[in-house]
Amino acid sequence: MIGKTVNELKVGDQASFSKTITESDVCLFAGISGDFNPVHVNQAYAEKTVFKSRIAHGILVAGLLSAVMATQMPGPGAVYLGQELNFKAPVYIGDTVTAQAEILSIDVGANRVAVKTTCVNQNGDLVVDGIATVSPPKRNREQEKMTV
Repeated sequence: MIGKTVNELKVGDQASFSKTITESDVCLFAGISGDFNPVHVNQAYAEKTVFKSRIAHGILVAGLLSAVMATQMPGPGAVYLGQELNFKAPVYIGDTVTAQAEILSIDVGANRVAVKTTCVNQNGDLVVDGIATVSPPKRNREQEKMTV
């Protein structure tokens, strides 16, 4: 199965994905990325910062946007080409983040879509926003035959 092609998408199409950020998520991301900034992994340190507690890595949170693009819109076969990000507020362990995507514009000739991307927490507070550039999947002739 592949996702929606550039011809199947419309400006205004939306999709979302929600996840609660866990202790394991933060620790595993630190290990995978090598980012052991104490604001993420050391509670005693984090308590002395403006955040007053450990926070999730911003890129971990922004990574939830990839789940939207890869699984829903455009979906399987899409290629993420770029992402502008603005980190607006911290995400704490235990917060539930909803990553949202909305098609802003479509360039059929270049097979590109511009996507408004946002992440909000369980209180509706904006924690991340930006614009993504995505190349939707293309159907090959075999796939076209299967959809007829």
